[in-house]
Amino acid sequence: MTLGSKELKNFIDEQAIAQTIEATNNPAPSKVREILAKSREAKGLTIEETSVLLQADDPELRAELFSTAREVKKAIYGNRLVLFAPLYITNECGNRCAYCGFNVENKDLERRTLTDEEIRREVYALEDMGHKRLLLVYGEHPRFGADWMADTIRVVYDTVSEKSGEIRRVNINCAPQEVEGFRKLHEAGIGTYQCFQETYHRATYESLHKGGRKKDFLWRLHAMHRAMEAGIDDVGMGALFGLYDYRFEVLGLLAHAAELEKHFGVGPHTLSFPRLEPAQNAEIAYHPPCPIPNERFKQMVAVLRLAVPYTGLILSTREEPTLRRSLLDLGVSQLSAGSRTYPGAYSDPAYDRPEVQQFCVGDNRSLDEVIREVVGQGWIPSWCTACYRLGRTGEHFMELAKKGFIQEFCKPNALLTFKEYLQDYATAPTRAAGDALVEREVEDFPEARRDLIASRLQRIAQGERDLYI
Repeated sequence: MTLGSKELKNFIDEQAIAQTIEATNNPAPSKVREILAKSREAKGLTIEETSVLLQADDPELRAELFSTAREVKKAIYGNRLVLFAPLYITNECGNRCAYCGFNVENKDLERRTLTDEEIRREVYALEDMGHKRLLLVYGEHPRFGADWMADTIRVVYDTVSEKSGEIRRVNINCAPQEVEGFRKLHEAGIGTYQCFQETYHRATYESLHKGGRKKDFLWRLHAMHRAMEAGIDDVGMGALFGLYDYRFEVLGLLAHAAELEKHFGVGPHTLSFPRLEPAQNAEIAYHPPCPIPNERFKQMVAVLRLAVPYTGLILSTREEPTLRRSLLDLGVSQLSAGSRTYPGAYSDPAYDRPEVQQFCVGDNRSLDEVIREVVGQGWIPSWCTACYRLGRTGEHFMELAKKGFIQEFCKPNALLTFKEYLQDYATAPTRAAGDALVEREVEDFPEARRDLIASRLQRIAQGERDLYI
């Protein structure tokens, strides 16, 4: 039986984190370089080591940090980049979050919950763009429980376009559930369960969440424990940067990850680091109390890559294109593209509608435009879902990843899914650039592997779909 929040433990030691930040302020260059040398072994960093790198302010040391992050990112992930899109199912919410446009007190927001038919229309639109991986997003409302969410997940999986195929993996971002509720979501076939603590600083958390179930800090803090207890192998965590000191939030994320690893043998599958963006009737979103400048933000992403080298780092369309471009080689491994942030947005021709969206999007480019740019930078867009189908998740995935598995399987599968995109969805300029990239990448494989991949690519060119290794 799940403990009530009064019996739950706050495993975020605020005093210890604050003392660590203070003790590692203005670190000696020799200490920074010692930690960077360790980082190249891709074995992760302690909270203290992470704090040192976050506070390495000298431009020369920061340049060395960026170089090390690029090195580790390339060694583990190569030039593969996973793409996805969020699909908002409802913006109805019973919470009073001061920074969010979905706040129950925001009377100017147009509330909408998609019907099954409306969900299908959205999925068809996303499939026609070329998406195969979706993140379903739900507001937290008493009317919408796990059974209803599981039904919406099944609708998405069952919606198959004759022209464009199917969605192959559904991840979800929803309110914390009881163990039994998480079990129902797991049985519906989700991949990753995603939930952000928003801020790990409890006093700040309680000042920003004045009503609804979300005001219970500990209930939310233990959401991942309940999800993993229910059998969900992969969980995604994050903080909303701008609410409190970014150094504290990063160390809070690592403390949370360590707690999961202690109890379940594996930490989070992904980490996210969204920054506050303007939202309707949310004054704090326009004036973040602890803003993090772009250069600091880049440093933070690079440090996260070194601190948790095998954990996926997700970058959202909150950020504008130029910054997104610069963050890819510093550590980002998953990227949302062509995103819209309100229910019904993808089948809505007037998509830029601040009166209905959760927050303002910084990158409004289409999926095809994003793909053409990342291909020009040498990245392989990937929609691979093979690991979920073959049981390579959770602790098993991490064990394989640390043995070079990602390069052995994920890169070939990325090429196969990218070939599908080029055949079925790409504009002519994107197809030309993409085909040239695929051809170059195949030539880089050892001969035995090259022949296998080339034969699969040829089968896709001839009309077969959903091939993977």
